[in-house]
This record gives sequence, C-alpha cells and structure tokens, in this order.
Amino acid sequence: MKKWFLICFGVLSLAPSLNAQFNENPILNLENEDKKFLNWGYFLGFNQYDFKFEYKENDQDILVSKSLGFNVGLIGEMRLNDFMDLRFEPGLHYTSRTMGFPGFTEENDAIREVRSTYINFPLLLKVSAKRLGNWKPFLIGGVSTTMNLGSNEDSLDDNSAGTFRMKKSVHNYELGFGIDFYLEYFKFSPSIRGVFALTDELVRDNDPNSPWTGNIDALKTRGIFVNFTFE
Repeated sequence: MKKWFLICFGVLSLAPSLNAQFNENPILNLENEDKKFLNWGYFLGFNQYDFKFEYKENDQDILVSKSLGFNVGLIGEMRLNDFMDLRFEPGLHYTSRTMGFPGFTEENDAIREVRSTYINFPLLLKVSAKRLGNWKPFLIGGVSTTMNLGSNEDSLDDNSAGTFRMKKSVHNYELGFGIDFYLEYFKFSPSIRGVFALTDELVRDNDPNSPWTGNIDALKTRGIFVNFTFE
C-alpha cells in the first residue's frame, strides 16, 4: 500500500508542471467547467487487489501474491452545489492474485491463481475544496456493487479439482482523494482510492472440512486504484 501512495504522490507532484498550474496569477482555463449540471468523461488507471481473510481458528496464514491490473471506465457527474458532485463511474477492472495454502507438499495443491474481471458500479460523492487558479483538491467516497465475471460460482468443481470459487456479486465501500487540473481543453484528475468489500465472497468447497476453505470464516476483497480521469 505504501508503494501505491508513493506512486500517486509522485504523479501529483509532476502534474503541476503542466501549463504551470501553480503560478500565482495563472490564466484561468475552463472557467465555466464546474457550472454544468451534468458532466461526462472517462478514466484509465491501475489497480492492485488483495484478499483479507478471517479464520475460524488460529493457524498458518494463507499467503497472497499480488500483481498490477488495469482499470477503464466512464464517468457521469451531477452537480449538487459549488463543492459537491454525485458521480457514477461504471468500469472494467482486471486483476490477478495467487494464493498459497499452507500444509501441502505438492504445488498443484498449494497454489491457486485467481484471475478476476470485475465490472464495478460505484455511486460516489465528490467533495471539493475551493478552486485555486487551475487546480482543486477533492475527497471522494461512496458505495459500489461489483460483478466478478471470473468467479466460478456455478462450477461443480471445487478446490479438490483445482477450481477456486468466489461469489459473482459483492458490495463495497470506497474512499479516496485527488486533484483536478484545469488544462486548456479538458480537465485532468489523478486520484488514488481504496476499495473494501463489505460481504464475504468465498464459495466453500463441498467438503466442510476442506483443507482449502474449511478454516476460512470470511474472505473479502480489498484493493487500491490509481485513476487518471479526463473530462
């Protein structure tokens, strides 16, 4: 997680160089951009997903190896007042995680690669500070519902046949921050956001004493997004 915050701060520190956004008396770009009742855009970005485990009994932890994924999606924004906007950001998120289960000697039994393609439907409240020249910081947060296209929920096979199963749908809350930069022709907004599942995603093996899922009380996704928004 520290790595992601360093990446975001690095991006935010470089972005002001675009058109000298932090000049004392800049030429104001897109002066009426925030007065529109409806606003549209798109985003591109990166993600890193993880799992949070809750165990029935204290035992060896399940290890998770994370990788970088990507995000792409659309933005619909409705202006509420000068400082608040309601946003809908449907997007496609692709990620991959590898889990290592303790107690096995064979790699085929111990390792499970989980590739997930999520369709995310977040409803977010964006709270902005007062615009300062051509930039404006903001906080953003809300709730989302995510569909996992690679969940394997309906599969008859379970971990005994090498198939790790998760639920198709999960509910989350999301929190983040970023900066709007008003460029000559569009608004550019780098941001970082955390996503945290509220519901258990695990589909347990058919055997209640399964060495893979028997000791898991709950499995919940959590992750970090770094998005670059163009409006």
